[in-house]
Amino acid sequence: MPVKKALVTGSTQGIGKEIAKKLVQDGYSVTVHCRRDIEKAENIRREIGAANAVTADLSKWQETQSLFSKTGAVDALILNASVQHKQNWLDIDERSMREQLEINVVSTLALMQAYYPAMMKKGTGRIITIGSVNQHCCHPELSMYSATKCAVMSLVKNIAKQAAPYGVTVNNVAPGAVITPRNADVYNNPEKRALFSQKIPVGRFALPEEIAETVAFLVSDKANYITGADIIIDGGLSL
Repeated sequence: MPVKKALVTGSTQGIGKEIAKKLVQDGYSVTVHCRRDIEKAENIRREIGAANAVTADLSKWQETQSLFSKTGAVDALILNASVQHKQNWLDIDERSMREQLEINVVSTLALMQAYYPAMMKKGTGRIITIGSVNQHCCHPELSMYSATKCAVMSLVKNIAKQAAPYGVTVNNVAPGAVITPRNADVYNNPEKRALFSQKIPVGRFALPEEIAETVAFLVSDKANYITGADIIIDGGLSL
């Protein structure tokens, strides 16, 4: 049986790295991706045993579209890369707005457009977007970020319906508070961590490995009948 291939964007740290690591463990030939630092990407590739490492600035349309030429067709496309600017909504400027839109939304659509035709032709494929609990919970400093993740979920539902007849599933995974560099300012401060953990019914932050396990299930044959779903992994935070 041919080895399945996967691309995980934004996979040199945090959730993306753990997803790439898990898929390698499950036998996938994985390409890790970084925005600019190829040396960092190569180091992660060697560390987790991935097959390839690539760079592409997903805020730039041409670089995003060229990613397919670097990797070729894949069986699983994991769209994890994103940017998040914490700002009061009155302080959001054009640069911040555009960067979050370009990387979080526009590149997601562009990569789906680039990789989907080969999946459709093959009659099988998995596309997973990594969303956020902020699709469901308000945060005073994440208005724009939340809006981009809601936009991606709308894309997921629309494209899932159109891709389903061709054997391609499209799903979204929405993590809550996860122990990653993005959340280090809260998690590494005992007082802040304790206060935030009180808001989570299970009483703790998630491990990135827990998100990776869900993604691994969704790309497996056991998830053939799941498409257009929004899988919330937040310990009950959004309840």
